[in-house]
Amino acid sequence: MTNDVIDQATDKVKKLRRSRGDRMLAGVCGGVAKLLGVDAALLRILLVAATLFGFGAGAVLYLACWFLVPEED
Repeated sequence: MTNDVIDQATDKVKKLRRSRGDRMLAGVCGGVAKLLGVDAALLRILLVAATLFGFGAGAVLYLACWFLVPEED
């Protein structure tokens, strides 16, 4: 009984994965866009703005996600 409840709960949890289909470099923006339900181009523009106006913070965040977030199956 308990395993059924756990299995149902984990099936509904959204997991962050790098996209294989919607990618420009590593698929980070495509994966985040899929998780949030927004357009990947919008996230890419925001990431470039964060990189330019945040003294490279966007690029550091992207690189961290590239290495830490697994690719989708």
